[in-house]
Amino acid sequence: MNQESNHHALNYQAYASKTFQHLHRYPEISFHEYQTRKFIRQQLESFGYTDISSEVGGGGVIARLKGGKPGLTIAFRADMDALQVQEETDLPYKSEVDGVMHACGHDAHTTILLTAAKYLIHLKEEIAGTIVFLFQHAEEVKPGGARAIMASGALDDVDKIFGLHVSGDQTFDGTISYHEDFTTANSDTFAIEVQGKGGHAATPQHNVDVTLTAAYLIQQLQSIVSRHKNPMDPGVVTIGNFHSGNGVSNVMADVATLNGTIRTYSSDLRALAKKKLYALSEDISAAHGASVKIDFIDGYPALYNHPNETRTVVEIFKARFGQDKVNEKPASMGGEDFAYYVQKIPGLFYFIPAGAHPNGENYPHHHPKFEIDEKCLMLGLETILTIVDHYVIESEVRPYVESGFNEY
Repeated sequence: MNQESNHHALNYQAYASKTFQHLHRYPEISFHEYQTRKFIRQQLESFGYTDISSEVGGGGVIARLKGGKPGLTIAFRADMDALQVQEETDLPYKSEVDGVMHACGHDAHTTILLTAAKYLIHLKEEIAGTIVFLFQHAEEVKPGGARAIMASGALDDVDKIFGLHVSGDQTFDGTISYHEDFTTANSDTFAIEVQGKGGHAATPQHNVDVTLTAAYLIQQLQSIVSRHKNPMDPGVVTIGNFHSGNGVSNVMADVATLNGTIRTYSSDLRALAKKKLYALSEDISAAHGASVKIDFIDGYPALYNHPNETRTVVEIFKARFGQDKVNEKPASMGGEDFAYYVQKIPGLFYFIPAGAHPNGENYPHHHPKFEIDEKCLMLGLETILTIVDHYVIESEVRPYVESGFNEY
């Protein structure tokens, strides 16, 4: 690479850093990303994009780069929403919005995709096909933005789709990880309200004890996993919180509430778990003389990484970054609404460790001290450029920033 192009590459690094810090400083929660969407559109227009759609699916921004030659249409997705978390980092660009922060890395995802859009527009004539830059709203809050974007028809012509996620709980080391097949789970949630009859604790025979009823229910809901499902089919039932009474020791409560989640991969187990949750809740409550009300929310579906796209991208990543830099990781029981895209479009969702502290003191996603290493921004950019090179670049042009200018 000559001196001029190296300066060019460093400009992209500077742009990525500035953009990331701006987005981190001004976070917006799901379904309220008004200024973020405005900023994204302004950036895209400043790069020279004219084919831009806003409010897609209620809040997405999509830009299209149609190349000088025919070919595939490939899409890249970045989510843009933040969380209702009060930031507790010491970063000079920490959130200026009280009670809101980017505690999951979506600011990094948006930065990476914006930087890719800025870079790739200069290669328009070399592109054989179309590149779709998808900036999605509301990944964090169900029903999410992906389902509505798919329903809008905006991606009907897309042949393949790709997404990435930074992992702030793992120290940045320049590696890329993936999992073929199901990589995140169906993420359903539920709230159970058990209604009984309160009264004096000294005369339980006159009452209907919802605390005891709920305690039995908590235990028996675990039988969904231990006794009703195939042991070879992964599944989790977790009660996240349980509330009964008002703290007075001699009063039996009227109502007990349970909130939890069910995580599965297969659609059959997903349906079975929901059915059993209703049956156990109703039967156990009735046996104790109580009634029950269940609010079940069907969450994001399991995210399926298609074998052909996964294996293809893994091989080109290994060729680009090195065999030891691309690793398969275990599947996760987390949820991710990128799953809606790959239900209809072949694609891959992969991960980049991004923690900022080499000593291992990295905080998990959604933690108020969540922090990432900005070097992951340029690695993320290069992964997108590598995919673009394989699928829609026919000439000898290689859309890479200088591989050596940023130490991974």
